[in-house]
Amino acid sequence: MKSTDSAKCLGSKSLAICCLLLHLLLCIRPAVSQTQSPSRYLHNVDSNNNNNERLHQILKGSGAGSGTTQLNWPQPPKQTIPDVKTELAKLNNTYVYENAWPANNVKLGAVTAVSFDKAGNVVIFHRVDRVWGQTTFDNRNQYQEKYRGPIRESTVLALEPATGKVQYDWGKNFFYMPHGLTVDPEDNVWLTDVAMHQVFKFPPRGGDGKPALTLGDAFQPGSGRKFCKPTSVAVLDNGDFFVADGYCNARILKYSRTGELILFWGQNTFSGISYDVAPQNFFAIPHALTLVPELQLLCAADRENGRVQCFLSSNGTFHSQYHNQLIGDRLFSMAYTPAAGGQLVIVNGPTAELGIHPEHYNEVHGFVLSMRSKQLVSKFGPNNLQFQNPHDVAVTADGNEIYVAELNPMRIHKFVHRSLAKPMSLSASKDSRDGAISQAVGGDQVPAVAVHHPSGKAILVASLMLLFAGSTFALALIFARRRKRGCLPFGARSRRHAWEKSDGFKLGGLLDRDRNGFEKLDQQASDEEQETKTLASAQYA
Repeated sequence: MKSTDSAKCLGSKSLAICCLLLHLLLCIRPAVSQTQSPSRYLHNVDSNNNNNERLHQILKGSGAGSGTTQLNWPQPPKQTIPDVKTELAKLNNTYVYENAWPANNVKLGAVTAVSFDKAGNVVIFHRVDRVWGQTTFDNRNQYQEKYRGPIRESTVLALEPATGKVQYDWGKNFFYMPHGLTVDPEDNVWLTDVAMHQVFKFPPRGGDGKPALTLGDAFQPGSGRKFCKPTSVAVLDNGDFFVADGYCNARILKYSRTGELILFWGQNTFSGISYDVAPQNFFAIPHALTLVPELQLLCAADRENGRVQCFLSSNGTFHSQYHNQLIGDRLFSMAYTPAAGGQLVIVNGPTAELGIHPEHYNEVHGFVLSMRSKQLVSKFGPNNLQFQNPHDVAVTADGNEIYVAELNPMRIHKFVHRSLAKPMSLSASKDSRDGAISQAVGGDQVPAVAVHHPSGKAILVASLMLLFAGSTFALALIFARRRKRGCLPFGARSRRHAWEKSDGFKLGGLLDRDRNGFEKLDQQASDEEQETKTLASAQYA
């Protein structure tokens, strides 16, 4: 009995100890947000791999915020769409591609930014012969190709919106790695250079080629009052402006028109943990900026989080965000138009090579998103196809024209709203699909030259000319053969017989009925001779 009681007692104690240990384990387990997902950018990457080192180099940064922030997002996780390809096919194409724009003599490098000047010209920023590759920056974000000197050719071009002809150009011998361009309400031009880690304000049309305002230290990446690969600028009507300090610091800064820092906000989500829907005020490369004047908002393209975040332009307070699974996990740029109650025109990008779930279906398009409903209205692309590597987008205030800057192929694209587009029976795709896509998460790698193809109208005219020439030649051969056989066309034989049988009038009677001076026209011989010449010429046609 004692041994039995002892065994029962030991069993009870063991069970109690197990329950206590289990309770302790549950209590000390770290809290996990419901929106938390596995590490998105460190998925299946060897820590000793060079790609991992480069990934940390591109994405690292302490962020602009301080202290510890609770990473909780009040909205529910993203809803699963069963078939992204099917849903994309349902979207209408409300914009028509202008295949023949710009003019064929416009030679471009990788086009990084697009905006409009006060005259309505399309102003673009391009890299000419420079390529952002894996060795362009070191692990400290220092530019490694300074020895090449600045780009010798014009990096800023203004194109006439109707024809695409160059109206003016500037920006020679100054920039090293162009990125962002914005033209403000006073026609000043704001540009960012990721190699120089600086932001520049130039007078209208570049002025004398010297900046009126410079922020940041040349070739010196940093935080605080320095920048590290700044990406974009947005300017208010009163002259105050915002800078997206994008690739390293993941923050937005607001300045007075004289360049005095007013405030800044933002933290980096690249801390080894990613979220299906990232928390507010966190960025994974703030890549582009746009203003929504009616709502007094500043919106930022949160590139690697695949969303647009909007803030009050007065104090940087978070207002709203816009995301859609059809766009995917990478959103490169957006532009605002007040048309149709307020819309965002968005361009996404190809799936990152180190992104999570690379098997998920992805298409690269332009999208129109309603700010009221937060729903996609339509999509667009070159000849209703996909882009390869779009980098920036601009839309006119009336929403009738959209321009997309693309890195690879090196192009600037124009789209016109379907209600204003001229009908064309044929179109030729102008975006080259020959080169392989080679773009890393932070760098921009592109092939050499963009090629223009003949427009649909030119192909139509050439086809009609060839058809007309072939028909004419075939008819000539038929007539020649009929004459050779004595079967003249259009009743010629019957008209000749009627002439011979007519007794009412004879030409010889006018000359005393003397026919010695006349010979009968040898019509048959003439036909044979004509046919011989025709056949002979056909041998060399």
